[in-house]
Amino acid sequence: MSARPRALTPDRSARHLFGAKMRAYRERADNMSLDALAGVVKISKSHLSRIEAADVMPPPELPAVLDVAFGTDGIFEELYRLARKEIHPDKYRRRMELEARSRVIGEYAGHIVPGLVQTEDYARALFRISNPKASADEVEELVTARLSRQTLLRTDPVPDLSMILDEAVIRRPIGGSAVMRAQLSNLIELVDTPTTTVQILPFEHGEHALLGGALTLMALDDGSTVAYEESIATGQLIEDPEAVSTRHRSYDLMRAYALSPSESAVFIQSVMEALPHEHHP
Repeated sequence: MSARPRALTPDRSARHLFGAKMRAYRERADNMSLDALAGVVKISKSHLSRIEAADVMPPPELPAVLDVAFGTDGIFEELYRLARKEIHPDKYRRRMELEARSRVIGEYAGHIVPGLVQTEDYARALFRISNPKASADEVEELVTARLSRQTLLRTDPVPDLSMILDEAVIRRPIGGSAVMRAQLSNLIELVDTPTTTVQILPFEHGEHALLGGALTLMALDDGSTVAYEESIATGQLIEDPEAVSTRHRSYDLMRAYALSPSESAVFIQSVMEALPHEHHP
């Protein structure tokens, strides 16, 4: 017996409404199967299923093809214009799902070390200061969740990870000198490996397009690329190809101005050696 189709929630967002309309018109067309529609629009059945469930953004070329296939006079193109501009309603969960499917990840961090490569003590210091009223158990739950993301770097195949870190990231001693020294040492180990690179963007470069936030670019297993922008307390998942391309260009420019991996290793080492040693009675 075939699986029951996932219930749709068209009132949640334009993306969900697009998926609901797509299923509705497909079923009206002599109860057309996903397999049959895949043959018409030249997109895989599995991908179409995820579009109907609002798990992925429709590709830019799909709306016009659907309007022709169903005779809907531009309805899907209108919905797509709305859907491409909205923030994903489940952006945090969705970001984790996309991260797990990534084949190449590019990170820019302007203030703190990216979560994928944080040490346990560094992460703990950040969670403690971000919510001083949290209990020790609550902090440890957050630390465990953060470290669990890092299993991504031990999967098969391992995604390629490139990081551009603003100089501020390695200058600010999060958690004290000992914690920061261990974190910088961890970064040095990742500077230039078969699957990771780390580059430092020095203060002397001056202004750039990504000041004030953080950016993650994720090239996925289906060939598409998405972006995730983050500020102090908010994050935005970006799947519109044009908007992602703009951010990719900003990232590429920063990489061109950043120190090389070998220069970055020397730079990080010098900052680490300058950290004061903590003396405890």
